[in-house]
Amino acid sequence: MKDKVVIITGASSGIGKATAIQFAQRGAKLVIAARSADKLDETQHEIEAIGGEVLSVRCDVSIEKDCENLIAQTIERFHSIDVLVNNAGISMRALFNESELKVIKNVMDINFWGTVYCTKFALAYLLKSKGSVVGVSSIAGYVGLPARTGYSASKFAIHGFLEALRSENLENDLHVLIACPGFTASNIRNSALMADGSSQGESPRIESKMMSAEEVAEHIYKSIQNRSQKLVLTTEGKLAVFLSKWAPEILQKMVFKKMKRETDSPLK
Repeated sequence: MKDKVVIITGASSGIGKATAIQFAQRGAKLVIAARSADKLDETQHEIEAIGGEVLSVRCDVSIEKDCENLIAQTIERFHSIDVLVNNAGISMRALFNESELKVIKNVMDINFWGTVYCTKFALAYLLKSKGSVVGVSSIAGYVGLPARTGYSASKFAIHGFLEALRSENLENDLHVLIACPGFTASNIRNSALMADGSSQGESPRIESKMMSAEEVAEHIYKSIQNRSQKLVLTTEGKLAVFLSKWAPEILQKMVFKKMKRETDSPLK
């Protein structure tokens, strides 16, 4: 990956930041994007401290023009794109019948449309370089999670979009990876939207017992390097994907019980 041009959205924290640092350590040229300019600056400084070359672009992936600008700035600076990691995302935690529709729309705009927008504007350059498109998804893209209807819908949509994109480009040597980390220690649960659209603020899970963002980043890096089609992490995640195919009724009951046991669960 030395001197490859890599774009990572949602790079101000969590998996996105860890993945950016992982690529920088391997000598890649980084373009990092996120909504928070201050946190993005922190990521940039960390990459520069290890000798990495990096371009920082403030970008709200739910806005088409922002995504177009992200790709335009990348080409202006580096003249090519080798890897696009669609990592920016947001979660939710509320029952559907109690949720305002703006919550579902917001999650879809960021998770699904953000992936579509960035991929659309980067695709011509990725086809030229025979590069990689990555969607950082979730086990929620295989299993509908209760109290996460909008989140699961967005991840299922990403899977369908990326699988179709892969099929369309079978003869073009475009690599498409769908990465599903499972529960990972990050701030996505802290910023998860509640029924009225406000942020949850505090994770309902014990973050210290989850896989670290750095470990996930290493797996993503290796999967891109090996041009793998799918990445499913954690024993729990792999079991869920297996059961979704062969024993969906059993899985539904297991997932419901697990989510109901969460602190302040919306499942009464």
